[in-house]
Amino acid sequence: MMSTYEVLQQAKALKPSERKELLRLLKQIVEVDDGEKPKPSLRDLRGLGKEIWHGIDAQEYINELRAEWKGRDR
Repeated sequence: MMSTYEVLQQAKALKPSERKELLRLLKQIVEVDDGEKPKPSLRDLRGLGKEIWHGIDAQEYINELRAEWKGRDR
């Protein structure tokens, strides 16, 4: 098992954005340990519903939407 000092040294090697993510995750762990219910985060929704878009070309989808909008303007 790593010591707190070793974990801190590894955390210092992270990018600032990774440190913020680590801090957020550590906060969740502490809140759960304290019996607090962690606040939901938009990050928890990442990837939700991605299977809906499987096999769909993004540019083709956008082009179809634009064609529909142009048709309504007339």
